[in-house]
Amino acid sequence: MKKYRVGVVGFGHRGREMTKLAALFDNVEIAAGCDIRPHNWFETQWLSNKPMAEMFPNAVFYEDYDKMLEEANLDVVIVETGADIHAEFCCKALEKNINVLSDIPLVASLEEAEKIWKVSQASKAILSTGANPNYKRFTFHLQDFYKKGLLGEPVFMEAEYIHWYLPTSESHRRYNENGDWRKLLSPIRYCTHSLGPLLTVVKEDLRYVSCFGTGRRAPASEYESNPNYDKDDLQSAQFRTEDGVVIHMTRAGRVRARVPQHSYRAFGTEGYIELMYRDWRNWTIQYNSMKELDTELHTVEGKNLLPEYEYSDKAEAAGHGGIDYAMMDYFFRALDKGEAAVSVKEGLRMTLPGIYAEESAKRGGQVLKMRYPWDEDWTTEFDD
Repeated sequence: MKKYRVGVVGFGHRGREMTKLAALFDNVEIAAGCDIRPHNWFETQWLSNKPMAEMFPNAVFYEDYDKMLEEANLDVVIVETGADIHAEFCCKALEKNINVLSDIPLVASLEEAEKIWKVSQASKAILSTGANPNYKRFTFHLQDFYKKGLLGEPVFMEAEYIHWYLPTSESHRRYNENGDWRKLLSPIRYCTHSLGPLLTVVKEDLRYVSCFGTGRRAPASEYESNPNYDKDDLQSAQFRTEDGVVIHMTRAGRVRARVPQHSYRAFGTEGYIELMYRDWRNWTIQYNSMKELDTELHTVEGKNLLPEYEYSDKAEAAGHGGIDYAMMDYFFRALDKGEAAVSVKEGLRMTLPGIYAEESAKRGGQVLKMRYPWDEDWTTEFDD
């Protein structure tokens, strides 16, 4: 078993949790941590029993990321900075041939997409996209359904990521304490949680998008701390491939009610499969297929999000119902083989549609053609 010296950059809530999960693996040593706010490392934070400095006394803390890369002799960097600033940290590690597990979205602009693609192709190291929804049990059900021919070829798919927002809640105050990206990022840019699972069975890249937004609808008092906030509270996009596969996606970050966050539906030439959440852990999958000559809907009920039952009795399988632990396990197992668990190409396929959709919304829903760095006609400019 290979041993990995791991450094983590970004110690907000998720960075702390991912560090603790990585440390559970016998072949991992938490060697370094980096954050521009030292108190995130040296002081007890929300939902932590003690400071990271006490949990990992042999790890060296840095405020300077470049210095950490130079001095810490790392095999892996886990990037857990704000969702709008992942790419620079990934590229710097890859340029030093250090493997990377990066949270999503992978990039924040077309220019960053071009750079991370070129750097990843030139590097001897591996970039794996930390797309934890790809490890939900539903994603594995969907892939199995497709591989057996029960779905046929995808025709129309839907996904929603509806995040409730109550400005007085402790969780939202804490989640935003290390930056405003959750407030300021256009909702549709955070499309990766929805597109990631669906694109595992859509072999074509998405090529066209039209997106509309609602504008600002939440009470003005909620924006007092961000007077320049001009993002839509909710955005809804239609994506299409060249062959006519359509994905409809809705993303909201300021719904003033506690509602189930994620849903997925897939209509194929032979069947149908759907995931519905009742609450954070309890879900229902419904499906049927003409391949089985059975038009009745079948139902699978569950309380565990984990992709494989082998994780169910692991007390340490934590983080988003355990799928963060599964993602970490898949990452290190793939790294042992010299592979990416979720490749940079897969990461860009689920990230770039949100960037194009945001531009479409700014243009009143104009249909835009989407391009990717591996295309011959790739450009960092949007269509006129």
